[in-house]
Amino acid sequence: GNGDVFEVRVYGEADLSASYRVAQDGTIDFPYVGRVEVAALEPTQVADMLSERLEERGVLTSPQVSVFVTEYNSKRVTVTGAVGSSGSYPISQGLTAHQAVQLAGGTSEMANGDGAILTRRVNGVMRRYAVPLDRISIGTAEDFQVRNGDIIFVPERAF
Repeated sequence: GNGDVFEVRVYGEADLSASYRVAQDGTIDFPYVGRVEVAALEPTQVADMLSERLEERGVLTSPQVSVFVTEYNSKRVTVTGAVGSSGSYPISQGLTAHQAVQLAGGTSEMANGDGAILTRRVNGVMRRYAVPLDRISIGTAEDFQVRNGDIIFVPERAF
């Protein structure tokens, strides 16, 4: 998506291997190929397309291209409640619920870490999941990956 960053590696071609940020129009400018539409494509699809275009233009014979997403700026998780800095944060590959809370400055002193809730849309239906942050921290509960559009709310403790 727009704003995402990915690494392109062309085997044996250091000059063609670099990082690219997807522009607002969903494209990148790739050497010898020009402007390429990459928005909404999977990394393997981008790699295949770049490989084909490099070969079609006679730049390389049978190029081996790999693409690895390093920043998902178009995909975000919202963290709110008793955290250091509520907000919307980009999802990097493999980002977990616990890590997302850490991006938001961690929990405040008033937080009920084991009372955190993740809200996610699944097949058009809003679902809520318990996120026992304190138990995840000490290894007695499993952490899990966040998805685009997830909302994590950390409530304050009741006294």
